[in-house]
Amino acid sequence: MLEKAEAAIATSSGMSALMTMAYSLLSSGDRVVCSRNIFGSTIKFFDAYTKKFGVDVVYVDATDYTAWEREITDNTRLCYFETPSNPLYEVVDVERVAKIAHKKNALLCVDTVLATPVLQNPITQGADIVMQSATKFIDGQGRCLGGALIASQELVNEFTGFMRSAGPCMSPFNAWVLLNALETLPLRMRSHSENAQALAEWLEKHPKVLKVNYGGLPSHKYHELAKRQQRGFGGLLSFEVLGGRSAAWSVINGTRLLSITGNLGDTKTLVTHPASTTHGRLSDEQKQAAGITEGLIRISVGLEDVHDIIEDLEQALNNI
Repeated sequence: MLEKAEAAIATSSGMSALMTMAYSLLSSGDRVVCSRNIFGSTIKFFDAYTKKFGVDVVYVDATDYTAWEREITDNTRLCYFETPSNPLYEVVDVERVAKIAHKKNALLCVDTVLATPVLQNPITQGADIVMQSATKFIDGQGRCLGGALIASQELVNEFTGFMRSAGPCMSPFNAWVLLNALETLPLRMRSHSENAQALAEWLEKHPKVLKVNYGGLPSHKYHELAKRQQRGFGGLLSFEVLGGRSAAWSVINGTRLLSITGNLGDTKTLVTHPASTTHGRLSDEQKQAAGITEGLIRISVGLEDVHDIIEDLEQALNNI
């Protein structure tokens, strides 16, 4: 198996995978310790639909390992983070957090949608569960929704019991599409990574770009950790421009080749403004805590000729 685990179960979407895991494992009085730098809808799910059942949810800076030590208490059932994270490419040491969690008998789930099993296997690094949104790079062409939970057979049996009762299963047609997509996933991830690396290096030198978030850059804070626990850096990056939301929107609206959408992982290059799309449900305080600024632009780098991608962004950046 690509994920190097005992078993897996497919779900109707990435968010339904999260729901299946949460409602299978958590009971009133349990605690969840979660990274604050995660998909905005995940925070909404925990805060609006999990806490009301008596589950305590706390958020930490995922790379502050003393915070994990402090917040993982005896009643902690589940720890959860993304690595690399979307959109800031924060990289978390899976083995380190797993050891902290397991000391308190808590389970660790890692969302590795940006790396896919081609580039990273958290199960081999100590995680108990891997969560995938197959809608993204696993499909690769924006055709259908899907998710997956990968874990031990014992845990997958628990997930299966919930799924049979609640019904968040993957449709047969989507399963067929995604199984076919897996045949090209290694080739696609290598090409996504090569294009993203070239684009990140170009953006880092652009005078109108303040900062580039991509693990393949030696200047990136988590470059060495990403090299150690990944087999490549993937196809997603973000960068910040001076001028806030108006400047970011001007760049995004000025693109001609890139597709403007909140999805990621397509063969086409996709661009979005996280503060008003993927993280738009968060309060200003939550965005600030997660590092989502108004001038941040996210690029899911596709499989086009990278020179065409660069040319399109170059003329778009001229708008600011």
